[in-house]
Amino acid sequence: MNEKKGFTLIELLVVIAIIAVLMAILMPALSRVREQGKRIVCEHNLKSLTLAWVMYADENDEKIVNGAGGFHYTQSGMTENGSAAGIIERAWVGRGWGNNWNNSNVADSGWTDEMKKKAIREGALWSVCNDEDAYKCPTGRPGEFVTYAAVDAMNGLHRTGTTVSGGHHPFAVGRRVGKTMLWIKRRTEISSPAPAQRMVYIDEGAMTPDSFATHYAQRGPWWDDPPVRHGDGTTVSWADGHATHLKWKAAETIQRAKETADWYGGGGFQPRTPEGMQELEEFQKAVWGRVGY
Repeated sequence: MNEKKGFTLIELLVVIAIIAVLMAILMPALSRVREQGKRIVCEHNLKSLTLAWVMYADENDEKIVNGAGGFHYTQSGMTENGSAAGIIERAWVGRGWGNNWNNSNVADSGWTDEMKKKAIREGALWSVCNDEDAYKCPTGRPGEFVTYAAVDAMNGLHRTGTTVSGGHHPFAVGRRVGKTMLWIKRRTEISSPAPAQRMVYIDEGAMTPDSFATHYAQRGPWWDDPPVRHGDGTTVSWADGHATHLKWKAAETIQRAKETADWYGGGGFQPRTPEGMQELEEFQKAVWGRVGY
């Protein structure tokens, strides 16, 4: 009578070792596939937001929405109070950050989830994009409900050191240099370069006050730090409505982006290599349409 023979200990160890090797090979690939899926969702979100941005302009005589997130403009300046009287330009989203927005421990901000959701609902884009999920990247910082920011040039915060001097000018008229309007108030002002080359939104990974800043008049440094999401880059949208993944190429840009991936690093990063400077200049052109140096 034949006896059934089981696996020996050595055979079991060999099988376990093979499984471990296969897992080591497959896990990075599965991780990349999972991240690719999140990137697709992020691009879809930005397309939705930018379509809402276009629709808002269509309904408001081509005036684009206030891009300084969290700051509703009044005749006397800015306020963070969504119910304040005299609001002239309601921000695309209300204030959704707590007192420690520039701290890595955002979960301890003192801002409840409901307060953050209310900030989305009180924004000017809510009437045309009323899906809360569209305002956040799937890889956004935990505790955040908004991870996207408009860039300064798209009716964002008008700062000293960008197109003018002398402080914040919420009702300033955009400055035209040649055929390029730098600070956009109306969608019809985007013509040279074409809308497909002017950035509107960027995925910061977390919500910070006002809009995403970058210099126009000087060659560096980065004002806000370059964000990194979905690999060595981040997702952005353009004034013609499309969204892309903007991949950083310079090693120093990627390193800085990763160092500040989960908190606001304070900006001021000055590239030291020709590749890093070229990358910053290309980003400045995408925001402002041109550079002023």
